[in-house]
Amino acid sequence: MCGIVGYIGTREAYPILIKGLKRLEYRGYDSAGCALLSASDNSLNVYKAKGKVSDLEKTANGKDITGTIGIAHTRWATHGVPSEVNAHPHVSESGNLTLVHNGIIENYATLREQLKQRGFHFKSETDTEVLVQLIEYTQQKLNCGLGNAVRNALQVAIGAYAIAVIDKRFPNQLVCARKSSPLAVGIVEDNSEFFIASDASPIAEYTKHIVYLKDEEIAVIERGKEMKVYNLNGEEADAEIKEVDLDLSMLDHEGYPHFMLKEIFDQPNVLKDCMRGRIVESPYSSCTMGKDCPEMGLQVVLSAVTQHRRELLRAKRIIIVSCGTSWHAGLIGKQLIEQFCRIPVEVAYASEFRYSNPVIEHDDVVMAISQSGETADTLAAIQMAKENGAMVFGIVNGVGSSIARESNTGIYIHVGPEIGVASTKAFTGQVTVLVMLSLALGMAKGTVSQSEYEQTIKELLLIPEKIEKVLEQNDKIKELSAKFTFAHNFLYLGRGYNYPVALEGALKLKEISYIHAEGYPAAEMKHGPIALVDEEMPVVFIATHHQLYQKIISNMQEVISRGGHIIAVVTEGDEQVKNMVDEVIEIPETLGCLAPLLSVIPLQLLSYHVAVAKGLNVDQPRNLAKSVTVE
Repeated sequence: MCGIVGYIGTREAYPILIKGLKRLEYRGYDSAGCALLSASDNSLNVYKAKGKVSDLEKTANGKDITGTIGIAHTRWATHGVPSEVNAHPHVSESGNLTLVHNGIIENYATLREQLKQRGFHFKSETDTEVLVQLIEYTQQKLNCGLGNAVRNALQVAIGAYAIAVIDKRFPNQLVCARKSSPLAVGIVEDNSEFFIASDASPIAEYTKHIVYLKDEEIAVIERGKEMKVYNLNGEEADAEIKEVDLDLSMLDHEGYPHFMLKEIFDQPNVLKDCMRGRIVESPYSSCTMGKDCPEMGLQVVLSAVTQHRRELLRAKRIIIVSCGTSWHAGLIGKQLIEQFCRIPVEVAYASEFRYSNPVIEHDDVVMAISQSGETADTLAAIQMAKENGAMVFGIVNGVGSSIARESNTGIYIHVGPEIGVASTKAFTGQVTVLVMLSLALGMAKGTVSQSEYEQTIKELLLIPEKIEKVLEQNDKIKELSAKFTFAHNFLYLGRGYNYPVALEGALKLKEISYIHAEGYPAAEMKHGPIALVDEEMPVVFIATHHQLYQKIISNMQEVISRGGHIIAVVTEGDEQVKNMVDEVIEIPETLGCLAPLLSVIPLQLLSYHVAVAKGLNVDQPRNLAKSVTVE
């Protein structure tokens, strides 16, 4: 992994490849490379560099970068250390083929030894070089074209892949394929140009017509001809063209120093987009108030609930599978669904779910939450759930993504591309969708009262405006964060709906500032973590007004008595906490179930400003990739 770009057409490929790689930088990477067939003689020119795309540009500067066909890649190391040799593209023994690859070839070691015995030599430590050598060997053995060689080689390779391959002997052809790793093909209407990428962001500038390859599909692309798609058996498959309308402004900083800060400030607008068309004024059809029910009112209308009402209402249990920030959103979703729908909910790490021999029943609903819609562990979990007869419900941001396609139904969060590796607006978008889903399903079941339903909807509509009020404290939080630039540890504590926010706040700080942080339910502090508290330990309490407010005050007293430095996120006007603790960040009052949408904002800003003060790369933290498409 991490990002693939390819082009074949009438223009110079190199500028398109470089621009595409920069669009994919948000995915995280440690090296970059590109391969071009020269316009003068179709010779293969490969340029690679450890580091950033800018380092690749320096390497290629002054060299032959002509040509109208090429492939490029940003690598996040799996097999082999980050280095120029291990960077993609990799070249075959003869020098005819070159390939870029996302994913992992699990049987690469066996294949490598077999190929060595047949006279192939290897320069890198990667599984990707094994794949390009395997394709060349297959091509020689079967005396076939590139498309058939790729297809037969992939029948032998075990694992996950998204690949793009070119053969300098066939300068008008590019072949790509995917399994368990995303790959999209952008098509210009007259077939004069084709664009290959790991997602739509490098393609959307040139065409809105995109084909998302399905698992075990191979696309054979020839300049000026209609693209052909085949499965691994060689049977021709339908290429479903989707029209993608991507807001390109979201791919630019727009005056902000980092994408993360921009995306934090995007949240009021994108949450309006998330709710648009889903909260409407319409006649009540499921009112439980009899003749006293008003004729019109605000309602949550979700097509996923309307079209799959019967399956959702008969659910005996909902299992949420997700990873990272999405798992934290799932913990909030559990409380929402149980409060409004009275359906028991389990929340599982997708990475552990399919290995735990889970009990999955036919009347279970397995809910997958993923920003990218390509998270490998979550995708594998829902595939297992479907095999066991469960209904799969996807909550994703990536339109047309693998999880969206594998789900029986679901909801897009519609918060636009999220470029910063540390998720911010996707988290609040996921929680917003979970609130709407819980309300819609609760009303359909009759487990939420009309008054609670209406009150929650009205308050949800006010959340974007209230987030704007929290964002007005950005300068204050920046000043506050300077005090903790050199902290070594943080503790985040919350209760009820704010407990997952504590986990999320700790994760954000770890991800981008590299400060060790832990999140806990506040009452669990006494069962171990309190041993860490001293004068050097900043402790963040999420202490908004809710039914456990007095209990969290008691938890604060325990920290104060041990000299801990407390930062408290509180409801506006809370003088009691303000007089107790060292630092206070106020947020507007809201319902307890909606508090995470406000209380998480100061924690996002705190982690951002601490990382910036430390001089760190906020958008591309070390060792992290935006979309984890391998196990």
